[in-house]
This record gives sequence, C-alpha cells and structure tokens, in this order.
Amino acid sequence: MKKRILSLFAVIACVAMSSSAMAQKQDEMQPLPHQVENLELLDLKGNPAMMPYFGKKNVLIFYVDPDRAKQNDDFVTDMEENHRAAGENIEGFGILNLKDTMFPGGIVRSMARKRTEKNGATVVADPDRIVATQWGLGDCNNKFVLMLVSKEGELVFCRKGEFTEQDKKDFYNIIDKYR
Repeated sequence: MKKRILSLFAVIACVAMSSSAMAQKQDEMQPLPHQVENLELLDLKGNPAMMPYFGKKNVLIFYVDPDRAKQNDDFVTDMEENHRAAGENIEGFGILNLKDTMFPGGIVRSMARKRTEKNGATVVADPDRIVATQWGLGDCNNKFVLMLVSKEGELVFCRKGEFTEQDKKDFYNIIDKYR
C-alpha cells in the first residue's frame, strides 16, 4: 500500500512538473523578429474578419486586455498627439483580447463599437487568445501589448505591460525604420 501511494505521488509530481514546464513555455514569448500570419478574428458585430492592412502596410497593433485598457495611456496619448508613429507606410488598429477579460465579450464589443463610431478607429476582437497563441506572444493577461508587424509579415516589435522609458525609446527607434 505504501509503495502504491509513493508511486502515485511520483506520477502526480511528474505530471505537475510537466504541466508547469508546459505552462511556462506557453508564457514565454518567441524571440523577435519572427514571421506571423494574418488571422481571422471578429469584427465588433461578432462576424469573422481578417486583420486589416496586414500584408499591405506595416501595421501597428494595440492588443489590449480590456481590464487594462488604460495601461500606458500617457504614452499612447503622447504618440498620437506628436504623430511619432505616423507615416504613409504605417496603419494602426486595435485588437481586444476578450479571453483574458472579466467582462462579457458582447458588452466589450458593443462599447468599442460605440466608441469607434465617434473616433473612427479600427478595432477587431480576439475571442480566444488566437493572436497570443498563434504569434507566440506568451502571457498577455492583464497587459497592454504594442506590436509592429512589417508589410512582409514579420513581428519586429512587441512589448507587454507597463512600459519603461527604455521600452518607449526602443519603440521609437524601431518605428522610425518602418514609417
């Protein structure tokens, strides 16, 4: 009986360690740059939609957990007011990370739809963490994620969470090459 219990604990320990290693691997971001592909997400009405501008222009993507929509708000406001990321070769859009929010997806999409009618922004929704998984972004829960994907489909910049001054400098150094 004691051997069975010890064997059971050994199996459980191995499974737990394996699960932990897999979870850690999923949380890690793939090194940059790396190739990514256009993905089918949802428009704000819940219909299938491909990512806008992908492969046509360099795209600046704001991948946002609605629980942290205001994270880096000062940086984004400064970037918009100073046109530091503007250029004829760049288009920007937002992606709502609906899987990691505590709010119902339909309500978030409805609120975003009303807001985009006023400001003209382009926003799509990721209901199942498709972008984070398919693009190897790792854990994006409770994080504002800023990405730059080249016209050739290469993810060349990605930062998650609260930006440091160095993150901001790195972003502006990269974006200047693609404007």
